[in-house]
Amino acid sequence: MLNIIGNVGFPIAVAAYLLIRIEAKLGELSNSITQLREAIITLPSREY
Repeated sequence: MLNIIGNVGFPIAVAAYLLIRIEAKLGELSNSITQLREAIITLPSREY
């Protein structure tokens, strides 16, 4: 039983850690994209 926990628990812990870190980065990326979208929308239109 201890062997199974050792073999399965470690990959689960690593996956959970990486998912938490990626989630924070995705949140920051989403905010940046929203800010970029707003900046593009508010740019004055150029007519040639």
